[in-house]
Amino acid sequence: MGIHDGHRGRVKRRFLANGLDGFDEHTMLELLLFYSIPRADVNPLAHSLIAKFGSLAGVFDAPVEELTAVEGVSENTATLIKLVPQIARQYMMSKARFDDVLSTTEKAGAFLVPCFLGERDETVYMVCLDAKKKVLSCKRLFSGSPNISLLSVRKIVENALSYNATYVIIAHNHPSGIALPSREDIETTIR
Repeated sequence: MGIHDGHRGRVKRRFLANGLDGFDEHTMLELLLFYSIPRADVNPLAHSLIAKFGSLAGVFDAPVEELTAVEGVSENTATLIKLVPQIARQYMMSKARFDDVLSTTEKAGAFLVPCFLGERDETVYMVCLDAKKKVLSCKRLFSGSPNISLLSVRKIVENALSYNATYVIIAHNHPSGIALPSREDIETTIR
């Protein structure tokens, strides 16, 4: 028996018993890699990916081309890695209920944060609300380059009218991580 015999089973049982609490990043990634590389020791690959991209988030945010350039990462493995943040985003968005009332900035922020999970490009969402500030719809309006966001006032008005919205919220991310409004943000808001 080798040193890694039963390792996959132990890692899976540990996850099922306790979730990811107590796992380090390479072990989390190793658990995921079990499902795209079924019969190999993926521990060295998990370590290699974390080392190359700096963190688990760095691995998930890496372009497919850079992932597949790492020895041992096939297109299937890169696809699985890229799938995780997108599923997480859809999961969080599906938990947001359309009967939520967004009566404060904090509630609006909590509702919208999942929309931007894993987004590398600047992305704009529009939330339509009724007179009681209940959510009627939440739609992605635009996704573009990492630092430019183009808004069509016509598209905003058309969406608002199509849902008979009394209020709208326009929100976008800052992929740079700096959440302060830019000069362009202020000008777009005024427009």
